[in-house]
Amino acid sequence: YPSEFLMQKISEDNQIPLHVNVSASLQYVAGLKGNGLIEFFHNNIAEVENEELRHLMWSSVLFYKTPDVEAMACVLLSTKAIYFLLDDSLICVHEHQSDFWTQNSDCENSSFHLSCCFVLKLNDLQSVNVGLFDQYFRITGPSADHIVTCLTRDSYNTHAFIQQLMAVLSLLARTPSPEPVDKDFYSEFGNKNTGKMDNYELIHSSRVKFIYPNEEEIGDLTFLVAEKMDGLTNLQSLNILLYVLAFQVNPVEGPASNCSLLQPKTLILTSSDLFLFDEDYISYPLPEFAKEPPKKDKYQLADGRRIRDLDRVLMGYQTYPQALTFVFDDVQNQDLMQNLTLDHFGE
Repeated sequence: YPSEFLMQKISEDNQIPLHVNVSASLQYVAGLKGNGLIEFFHNNIAEVENEELRHLMWSSVLFYKTPDVEAMACVLLSTKAIYFLLDDSLICVHEHQSDFWTQNSDCENSSFHLSCCFVLKLNDLQSVNVGLFDQYFRITGPSADHIVTCLTRDSYNTHAFIQQLMAVLSLLARTPSPEPVDKDFYSEFGNKNTGKMDNYELIHSSRVKFIYPNEEEIGDLTFLVAEKMDGLTNLQSLNILLYVLAFQVNPVEGPASNCSLLQPKTLILTSSDLFLFDEDYISYPLPEFAKEPPKKDKYQLADGRRIRDLDRVLMGYQTYPQALTFVFDDVQNQDLMQNLTLDHFGE
């Protein structure tokens, strides 16, 4: 440790997404490569001497206690913990929540200081919920302070992190469960008494649950989309063709930062409509300690348009992430042939 392969891989992964503006301290971290990155981890982040850095990923994160604030973080996975190196601006935004964020008194004045770091020890990890189509995953610990969602918006990054996390958890020496466990690796699909299909669970040898969505979740989403579509009667014919976490670009006049222009949305495409939803990525499924349901539904419709009203699609030539502009006709929800048909061919 560290092997040449690991150093090369971590150096390649140490890139902030192009569409994100971050503070000077995170820019500094993103500029580190190879040995410099490993030394930075051991000198400034690692909590014990013999822990090894195994994986690095840049991702947007959401915390359970601040569900409306999406922040960019450098996520570092070691053999002991998961570290979230956060943007300094996040602390300034949440000064009123001093029980959760430890703010720096010179937050406004200082031109440069180290970012804050949120730590989740692997021994405290209880479950990992993978979102639909591996667009995000939620890490759950023992309390509300220990629930974080990583919005990777990329199935490859999700797979890579989960794979590395499973490998690191295999190294943990946890005491075996006092109760005899019939199936130590794969749990059953559902409760036979109720007939209800539970989400697919994989119980790791470290007793951390990895929970994946099943067909019912898509079924619920399909039903919700069908409710929003005008005049749809046949639910069987409705298929969700695409589910992707994206950003809606809001045109703002005058000087504004990129972050305020990009609004996180869930884009859902069916054979007849295009929808934008505001999705709650952190509250569902409900954690065990939750005493009441979240204030907002999981999916809230932000916009919906018929494909037949789509006039043209404009594609930008910049590098990833790609920008698409959908141009719809001005006439909204008006089927021009409908009244003519009714007038001439019956009631």
